[in-house]
Amino acid sequence: MDIKIDMLIRSKRRSIGLEINDKAELIVRIPKYISLKNLRKAIEPRKAWIEKKQAIVRENNSNYNPKNFEEGEEFLYLGKKYKLRIIKDTEQIFHFDNEFVLSEKYKVKAKALFIYWYKQQAGKIILERAKYFSALHDFNFGSIKITNAAKRWGSCTGKNNLNFAWRLILAPPEIVDSVVVHELVHTKIKSHSKKFWNKVYKIMPEYPAYKKWLKENGYLLNIE
Repeated sequence: MDIKIDMLIRSKRRSIGLEINDKAELIVRIPKYISLKNLRKAIEPRKAWIEKKQAIVRENNSNYNPKNFEEGEEFLYLGKKYKLRIIKDTEQIFHFDNEFVLSEKYKVKAKALFIYWYKQQAGKIILERAKYFSALHDFNFGSIKITNAAKRWGSCTGKNNLNFAWRLILAPPEIVDSVVVHELVHTKIKSHSKKFWNKVYKIMPEYPAYKKWLKENGYLLNIE
């Protein structure tokens, strides 16, 4: 059976790139000059890899349970799980103290309150880590923005402003650091060249393991 290509993107790139997205769809990026016939010949040897990756994504999607924001439900923060406690009589709308505490009156706004809190923590912690690595390795960045990005954990603009998805703050600290380092290196090297990766690995030799963790567990960093 032919490999189903869900999205085909032609560009000035020199090689063929394969990606399985969070819907288990196959996205193929190819140079402009490659014909569909030659493309299929080129990716046929990768069929087993494609099917394996798609199976993993489908299994992850089936195992993920959306949050209901109920008493005792667990939520991630910096890689650890904390329970949600809902209180009837409290002046505080929402706060964290080794557990998440929510006023019952605001339960209907629980998701928005969680996201707002996560964004605040992400902004503070990621800025601290960016400053820490910048001081150690002589990086200069502009501003830091926390976004609602669903597919990109981080990005760096041409003016060296850094963007990070708020969902990243649900991950363990070393995973947060790995994304911060990745984007900081982009302030000096804009491409994903060998020089770029050598710089990343020099700063963080464990980066490949952290990248693998994020790829395999990123679907858990959500409260939808």
